[in-house]
Amino acid sequence: MHQHTADTDTGRPGTESAGPGAISESAPASSAEGYEAIRRLLQQAVIQGGLPGILAEVRDGDRQWFGTAGVADTRTGRERAQQDRFRIGSISKTFVATVVLQLAAEGRLSLDDTAEQWLPGAVHGHHHDGARVNIRMLLNHTSGIFNYTDDQEALNRSQTRTPESLVRIAVSHPPTFTPGSGWAYSNTNYVLAGMIIERATGRALAEEITERISRPLGLTGTYLPHGSDPTIHGPHSRHYTKLFQTDPGAPVHDATELDASLFWAAGGMISTAGDLNRFFGALLGGRILPPDQQRDMFTTVPTRGWISQAAYGLGVSSVGLPCGETVWGMGGALFGSWSYTYGARGGEQMVAANVNGDWCDGGWDDPIGIFTDLLQAKFCRRSGT
Repeated sequence: MHQHTADTDTGRPGTESAGPGAISESAPASSAEGYEAIRRLLQQAVIQGGLPGILAEVRDGDRQWFGTAGVADTRTGRERAQQDRFRIGSISKTFVATVVLQLAAEGRLSLDDTAEQWLPGAVHGHHHDGARVNIRMLLNHTSGIFNYTDDQEALNRSQTRTPESLVRIAVSHPPTFTPGSGWAYSNTNYVLAGMIIERATGRALAEEITERISRPLGLTGTYLPHGSDPTIHGPHSRHYTKLFQTDPGAPVHDATELDASLFWAAGGMISTAGDLNRFFGALLGGRILPPDQQRDMFTTVPTRGWISQAAYGLGVSSVGLPCGETVWGMGGALFGSWSYTYGARGGEQMVAANVNGDWCDGGWDDPIGIFTDLLQAKFCRRSGT
């Protein structure tokens, strides 16, 4: 496989194009040296990890650094680019939770409202009771509602992928626990949250995300596809999957075209590294939500069986790094695309990364191991960047 690294570093918003292995001339030498550990990790992810390609953007105040390794397209050898869009999986949940909290700030709903109030009869059957599940429980995964993506057989049988059909799959199974008594990651929670947004506003979830977040923040590469649209609009990398087979020799499939309705509010969005850093920087910096809702979003509960050293708020998570630093953001994984966006609590320092494959060799269990190493390289430094 063709190996390639490219990076740019400027002291102002936006970056200049740089050739393979080059640093933009506007980068101070000390700053360029500070990103050397991140550059090495990008190379290792491709050379040792066997991934098709990886990209990362680092923000330090008004300075950006962008780097890539590997390729966007294994057939043509095209390099990954800063403007490339990719599927962000569960990072979509942060956008959905933000819209819910904005509606709460406007008095259009309350986090104490129940699923039954907004969606009568939707959370019912097999001991599910929507009257005992409130919106806060949906957003922090303490509802106990079964995760519909754990029933692959039912998903494969389903001819329609409406939000209602996804919820029906979930409630055909017993709850994982009684509402409020535990924690379990469930995509069903965010499908229900998306349905509540549409009921409260009378508009499509995709429109609410665009009007409330993408357009005001200038996130030109960020959107939720409409319906079952399988394409990624605009420049993008190919997405490669081994369908979660761990055998190094497992066949690789191209999953770039994907029916987004299967994931919708739980993980159907598309974005770019720059857009993700801008969104999370504004969110962490308190520039999107009023103080009360900001406090709600970042009030966490302990997680179980999820990311190591993580706690979960309302659509966001905190992760403790081995050096003792804590970063805030969210990760997402879909077929052929794994992403991470985390930063310091004030939002001035951010890292967004994406790999266009869903496997990892070379001593990492999965791409999360690479992302964790990237965060350590950035946030566990005491000098330089």
